Amino acid sequence: MSAARLTTSWGAPIDDNSNSLTVGPNGPILLQDSHFIDKLQHFDRERIPERVVHAKGAGAHGYFEVTHDITKYSKAKVFSKVGKRTPVFVRFSTVGGERGSADTARDPRGFAIKHYTEDGIWDMVGNNTPIFFIRDPILFPDFIHTQKRNAQSNLRDADAVWDFASLHPETIHQFSFLFSDRGTPYSYRHMHGFSSHTFKFVNDAGEGVWVKLHYKTRTGIKNFTDAKEAQRMEGVDPDWATRDLFQHIAQGGTAEWDVMAQFIPMKDAATYKYNIFDVTKTVSQRDYPLQSIGRLVLNRNPENYFAEVEQAAFAPAHLVPGIEPSPDRMLQGRLFSYVDTHKHRLGANAMQIPINCPYASRVANHQRDGTMSVNGNGGSAKNHPNTLPKSATNPAEVPAAAIQKFHVHNETVARAPQQHPNSDYEQVGIFYRQVLKPDERQRLVDNLVGSLSQARREVQMRMVDIFSKADPEYGAKIAEGLKKHAKM
Repeated sequence: MSAARLTTSWGAPIDDNSNSLTVGPNGPILLQDSHFIDKLQHFDRERIPERVVHAKGAGAHGYFEVTHDITKYSKAKVFSKVGKRTPVFVRFSTVGGERGSADTARDPRGFAIKHYTEDGIWDMVGNNTPIFFIRDPILFPDFIHTQKRNAQSNLRDADAVWDFASLHPETIHQFSFLFSDRGTPYSYRHMHGFSSHTFKFVNDAGEGVWVKLHYKTRTGIKNFTDAKEAQRMEGVDPDWATRDLFQHIAQGGTAEWDVMAQFIPMKDAATYKYNIFDVTKTVSQRDYPLQSIGRLVLNRNPENYFAEVEQAAFAPAHLVPGIEPSPDRMLQGRLFSYVDTHKHRLGANAMQIPINCPYASRVANHQRDGTMSVNGNGGSAKNHPNTLPKSATNPAEVPAAAIQKFHVHNETVARAPQQHPNSDYEQVGIFYRQVLKPDERQRLVDNLVGSLSQARREVQMRMVDIFSKADPEYGAKIAEGLKKHAKM
């Protein structure tokens, strides 16, 4: 097989890729050296804007396989029959750091799955924790700013983090997860994934059920057990999780998760002891046990990191018939924000990029123009609506794809806090007392003290009071740790 020709971006062959076109061996470069200019211009534009969050990530291809019949819950074709396999691309990530940050950072991990279904893309954009820091998206920019660098010093700012948390006690549930061993997973293969939000599944009869998705690692949970262990790995190999995933698959291994769900009858949302649409809360598996759905298998590495992992655009708004959003405020905000940021980062036609293209279905709409429209731009198709016969270039609407009708109560429009049957402290106390073992509780306290000690004294005291409301021992141990730290 003959070698491919080296060419310019417009396909013209290149005779010499090592020397610019100059006036003599030592003279200036000529403006007519189009190959040099083409090469440099592309190089100047190689870095697309970094993701505001989830900037550093790793990804792999694989499939989702249905192992249990759930058609009574959802008409989504991805679940249509046991044994069905749907191609997926999964991206794991850290949340707060830049692209050059360490994989071992104490941070939630993104767990995003792109399903290429025959009804279009379904993106399950979750995390490795079942909860999140805040429940109202209007706070999201403010919260993320606390995770970024100080505007004056350009350093991490623990005081900003804990000052915010002290004003929003709902954050301590996620902070308790984050500063436990779970905040430093050993690798992407050794952690669970969660939808975190409550979604709605709808069946062929138009009946709905609330659902929370869980992805249970078959590799087994493994964490760095203290900050020093994670820091040592950061010094040895800051790309450890990325390397682990890539090399494991390259050597013929697979990364696998059991896919499970909690199904909650729609009527129960009004009477359950917690607000199931508050993403700072969990729904007890004792009340709504996990039911098996399928398995997630990753078995193929990307051929090109930038083309596949960096340009992958996941959005909670990418849903398919049979899967719908809930009133969860954070989810409602993410429905807009993710799509909007991808259009900023990748352009108006981000969905035409191969990794994002819903290739298992056919895109047919009247969106046109914009940067990098490469799919024919709609050709000669007429604008919609029109009275012309429906055809391959004049697509028809699909009434069966309508969402389940739902009633909006006669409520007053206002900026009001979300209503909660129970406090922000109850589940945190349960996590501290019942989920964590004694040695895990001590590491949680030590990790919190290490960070909280960098905040102002008044912020520390507010946080001690908040942790004490979750559990008196929890608050007392943090207060004791802070006192010892101050004497060091």
